[in-house]
Order: sequence, then C-alpha cells, then structure tokens
Amino acid sequence: MTKLSVNINKIATLRNARGGNMPNLLATALDCERFGAEGITVHPRPDERHVRYRDVLDLKPVLNTEFNIEGYPSADFIALVKKVRPAQVTLVPDPPGVLTSNAGWDTIKNMDFLTEVINGFKALEIRTSVFIETDEKMIRHAALTGADRVELYTESYAREYTANPVAAVRPFREAALVAHDSGLGLNAGHDLSLVNLKYFQQNVPYLLEVSIGHALICDALYYGLENTIQMYLRQIKNPEHA
Repeated sequence: MTKLSVNINKIATLRNARGGNMPNLLATALDCERFGAEGITVHPRPDERHVRYRDVLDLKPVLNTEFNIEGYPSADFIALVKKVRPAQVTLVPDPPGVLTSNAGWDTIKNMDFLTEVINGFKALEIRTSVFIETDEKMIRHAALTGADRVELYTESYAREYTANPVAAVRPFREAALVAHDSGLGLNAGHDLSLVNLKYFQQNVPYLLEVSIGHALICDALYYGLENTIQMYLRQIKNPEHA
C-alpha cells in the first residue's frame, strides 16, 4: 500500500505571514496524523521562509508517524538531520533562493558528494531518498550512491496528465521498474493532486510513498483538513494496478 506523507510547509508559510503562532504548526501536524496521514514531511530552506530549523527540532519528539525531512545537503542541513534523526531524509538539489523544487539530481556528476552524504546518514540508520527525474541512468547511479529510495519528481506528469494521461504516466512507470530492478524503494511527489493522484498510483508499480503539500492544503481551504486527508487516502488505497 502506498503511504501518504503530508508536507506542512504551507502551514508554516501562513503562520510566518503574520508572525506569532497561528496556525500552530505542531498542532496541525498532529491533527494531520490524527486525520489519517501516515507521515509528515518538511522542507526547511536556508531563508526559513516557511518551515524553520527550530520547527524541525520541535516536531521530532511529538510526531507518531514517519518524519521525512527534505532539503539540499548543506553543512547546516546535514547537522540538523543528524541531530533530529528522522525516519527518512530526502536529498533535493535546490539552489539557494529557489521558489520550489524544480529538478532532480544529476547522480552521475554528484556521485561522490551524494555517496559521502548518504553514508553519513545511513551510519545513523536514517533512510535516505534521492529526488530524481525519470532518466534511467540517473536512477541506476542513485542506487550506486547507497540510497535506499528515490523520489520521482512528478511535475511533468501533473502538467501533461489532463491532455494525455497515458503518455504522461509512461516514463514514470518505466522509471519505477528501473528503480525496482536497481534495488531502490520508490517515492513520488510534486504537483500530485486529487485530479491526478489515483491514476498515478494505479499505473506506477512499487510506489511506497507520496509526499503532498501544496495541492492538499489548497483543497483543505474548501473541504477542510480532515476531509481532505481522507480524500487523498482514498485515491491511493487501491491495491489494483493497470
């Protein structure tokens, strides 16, 4: 069964817009778990424009589900992850100041760097995932870094889904087979939504986890947070694949 990890960055963005602690990030994370989320994802960035490093430290002792920390492996980020020891760290090649994640790793050019970083996390028994596109070479080289999983960057799927869902999902299905053949677990995220999630889950085999934030929080404005999380869970709790 595919698990749903809720990315709470947008909750932190709303809080930071006015200062103070409304909405309360920790309380919202616990509510997400209570409403059915099977993991909580955060992506602290250097400018702390949404989730802050302090938030990450405060979240770890109160969460009951898997904690996934995403980010670029700078020295500060590495130190934070090693201190917190989440269930999973997802390495993302974000340059400083980027608005949102917009590319996967070049695992060939960054092989030595990623291997060193991943070895450090694995020594602390932190599961490692590498944010990546559907290129077969990049996936196979991700396996050579020692990573446990890859997270497929799904923006292109979401963009092309409405016009041609079969064509949109094809490279992701093929990438999933390559990842499985390479001994890698499979996650996915970025622009997955109530519109396109079910089809993706049904057509991409071996999918262990989806991480969803922006679309889910947008939907929650209309449907409510509890109902929205349940709606997303219903999209992925289907064991049948096309």
